[in-house]
Amino acid sequence: MEKKKRKPFNVKLFYRRTCLIIYDIISVILASYLAIIIRYEFDVDSIPKHFLRPIELFLPINILLTLLIFYVFHLYSSLWAYAGETELQNIIVSCVISAAVNGVGLQFFRLKEQAVPKSYYFFYMFLLISCIFASRFSYRFFRGLKHKQQNKKNQISVMVIGAGEAANAIIKEIVNSNFSTMVIKCIIDDDKGKWGRYIQGIKVVGGRDKIVECADVYSVDEVIVAMPSASRADIKGILEICKDTNCKIRSLPGMYQLVNGEVSVSKLRDVEVEDLLGRDPITVDMNSILGYVQGKTVLVTGGGGSIGSELCRQVAQHKPKRLVVIDIYENSVYDVQQELKNKYPELDLVVLIASVRNTNRMNWICATYKPDIVYHAAAHKHVPLMEDSPTEAIKNNVFGTFKTAQAAAMSGVQRFVMISTDKAVNPTNIMGASKRICEMIIQTFNKHYDTEFVAVRFGNVLGSNGSVIPLFRKQIAEGGPVTVTHPDIIRYFMTIPEAVSLVLQAGAYAKGGEIFVLDMGEPVKILTLAENLIRLSGYRVGEDIKIEFTGLRPGEKLYEELLMDEEGMKDTANKMIHIGKPIELDEQEFFAQLKELKDESQIESSDIRPLIQKIVPTYHYKK
Repeated sequence: MEKKKRKPFNVKLFYRRTCLIIYDIISVILASYLAIIIRYEFDVDSIPKHFLRPIELFLPINILLTLLIFYVFHLYSSLWAYAGETELQNIIVSCVISAAVNGVGLQFFRLKEQAVPKSYYFFYMFLLISCIFASRFSYRFFRGLKHKQQNKKNQISVMVIGAGEAANAIIKEIVNSNFSTMVIKCIIDDDKGKWGRYIQGIKVVGGRDKIVECADVYSVDEVIVAMPSASRADIKGILEICKDTNCKIRSLPGMYQLVNGEVSVSKLRDVEVEDLLGRDPITVDMNSILGYVQGKTVLVTGGGGSIGSELCRQVAQHKPKRLVVIDIYENSVYDVQQELKNKYPELDLVVLIASVRNTNRMNWICATYKPDIVYHAAAHKHVPLMEDSPTEAIKNNVFGTFKTAQAAAMSGVQRFVMISTDKAVNPTNIMGASKRICEMIIQTFNKHYDTEFVAVRFGNVLGSNGSVIPLFRKQIAEGGPVTVTHPDIIRYFMTIPEAVSLVLQAGAYAKGGEIFVLDMGEPVKILTLAENLIRLSGYRVGEDIKIEFTGLRPGEKLYEELLMDEEGMKDTANKMIHIGKPIELDEQEFFAQLKELKDESQIESSDIRPLIQKIVPTYHYKK
C-alpha cells in the first residue's frame, strides 16, 4: 500500500501557537496573582500567607488544566483574523470553566480552615477573560486598522438614504468591514423622529431636503438608497433630488431582499433609469393567467430574444404541461434553456432550432408537439437595419408570421398571440409596416380558422436587445459622448417583465381577432433618459460626459403612436390593456397583394416600398 504523504510542517503556524500558549501561561499567572492583589486594594503586604500559598501551590496544575480547556474550545486553532461571536463565546465559556476549576482546586490546597475570599474568583475570571480577549481580538483589530489605513487612499464617502432595517444592515456591514473602502458620512430620513439620532455611530442629519447640502458638506462620492419598501413614486422623488449631487447612486433591488434577510453590500445595484419612471410596477390578474396557461402545451417562437425569453420565464412559472421554445439563433436560446432547466427542473422543456420562414419545419413542429397556445415573438425588430434590408424584414416578419400562423391553425392550436409594435401605427419604416401587415394577416386568419388569432401591440421595452439603454451605458463606460438622434425624440417605455405579463393577460382575454394595445403610460424624452443615466452614473452632463445629436436614422420618427386614428379603442378588465377595433379590408385583394409581395421579396426587388404602401396605405417613407 502506498503510504500517505505527510503534511509539510508549518513553521509559521507553530510559531504563532507557541506564542499564544506562552501568552496564556503568563495570563493565568497574572490573573491568579493580580486577583488577590486587587482584593486587598494593591496592598501586597497585607495579603495573608494562608491565602497566597494555596494559589501558588495550585498554579502549575491550574496552568495545565486551563491550557487543556482552551485547546478543547479551539482557542489555538481558530482563525482570529475573522473572529466573531462564536469565538467570543468560546473565550468567555472557557475562562468561566477555568475559574470554576481554579475554585475547586484551591479547596484542596487551602491552609487551615479558611478558603480564599470569594471575590478572588470573580476578579480572576474577569482578568483572565480580559487577557485572553485582548490577545485574540487585538490581532483582528490591528489587522483591520492596517487594511483601513491602506484603503484610505481609495476612500469613498457615502451617504445612506433611509434609516430602517435595510439601512442598518448595510451600515453595519460597511462599518465592520476591514476591506471596504466606503466610509459612511451621514444618513438621510424623512422621519423627523429619527433626526439627530445615530445608527452604528452614524448620525441621521435630516430629511430629503438636506440631500444636496449634505452631499456638498461631507464631500459625498456615492449615495446608497436603502428604502426597499418605498413606493416607486417616493423613489423617483428621492432620485430626482440625488441627480443634482453629481454622486454615483446605488440602491437595494426590492422588499424581498429585506424579507429574506439578504440585505448586504453585495446586493446593492446601480440605480436604473426605470427607477425614474415614477410609477409602481404594473400588476396583472395572475389567477386568470394561471387558468389559461396551466396544464397547456405552450410554444414560443423567438424564445432567445428579449421578449421571447421573458415569455418563457413567465410561462414556466404558471405550470404548463409542456413548454416548446424555438429560435434560429442557438447561442441565446441555449442560455434560456440552461436557465429554465436550473430554475424549473420539473418543467417538460423542449428547445428546438428552427426558422419561422421554413414551412415544412414549422408544420412538423406544430403537428408533432400540438401546442395549445402559441406566442409568436420571432421577428426582425431593428429599425435602421431593416431599412437597409427591406426584403429580409418582409420574408421574416410577414411570411414568417404567415407560415407560423398557418401551421398553428392546421394543427388545431387554440390561441395564437402575435407580438406587435407601436411602430405599426402610421409606419414610417419597413419594420413597422411589416408588423402592420402581420396584424392584418392575424385578423384575416381569425375569420377562417377555429384558432383564436390576436395581436398585442406595445412600445419600447427598457434594456431589450438593440434598445438605447445598453448603448448609453456602453458609451458612458467609454467616457462618452452619448449619442441621441434628436433633442425632441420621445418614446413610450415599459420594463420587459411588465410588458410580458400584460401580453399573458391579454392572451387570457382573447376571443379572436383583437389587436390588444398596452397602456405604456407617459412618453419619455430620449434626451432626458440620456441625461438621467449620465447623472445616475456619477458624472456631470456636458462636462464629464457630452451628449451629441446625430440626426434621425432612416425610418425613424420623433414620436410613436399606439393606435391608428380609424381604430378607436375599448377597455378590458385591466385598465392597462385596451382593444383596437379591427380595420375592414378586402381579403381577396389583400391575399393577391401578399402573393405579389412574396414574389418581389424572393427576387430581392430593389424597391419593395411602393408595393408595401399599397398594402398599408398609412405607410409613408422618404422617396
